[in-house]
Amino acid sequence: MYMDIVILSHLQRGPVHGYELKRRVSATTAYALHNNTLYPALRRFEEAGAVTKSAEQQEGKPPRHVYELTAVGRELLHDMLADLPAEQAGDEPEFLTRLGQFEQLTPAERRRVLAARAGALRAQAEHMGALAVQTAASPRNHRWGGLVVAELTARIERELAWIAELDAAAEQDAP
Repeated sequence: MYMDIVILSHLQRGPVHGYELKRRVSATTAYALHNNTLYPALRRFEEAGAVTKSAEQQEGKPPRHVYELTAVGRELLHDMLADLPAEQAGDEPEFLTRLGQFEQLTPAERRRVLAARAGALRAQAEHMGALAVQTAASPRNHRWGGLVVAELTARIERELAWIAELDAAAEQDAP
């Protein structure tokens, strides 16, 4: 779903043809957007009324399609940014995609996204705690596995601290 958000957010900047949209997404993310991801998404958005498609004539070439975000598309983008379902909250790209566009959300919407991520991280931390106990109780020496569990636990704790800072700042820069 985060790729849908990325595509719509790039369309929010103005009309663009498919190849240029693909190039922009790839330039601003670590993801190489492929035609079999982009064009089905654009077709879905067009069918939903979120995007319009028009043909732009080119001299000596077939027309190229230009896509533009509609008011429905802007509303859809906003709704997608403001919602981080529990089943997606543990997915880092889903969270970071929304966080990177917090300026489009109200403070309350920001806090809901942060709370969803924090809840997913707490569940991950609980799982890591159980793994740490298992690893320590194992009759075999799982030194390397224990190191991995400790590092993942530390990362989760750092991100929870960061989310607390973000939550304190969520009131700033309201749209």
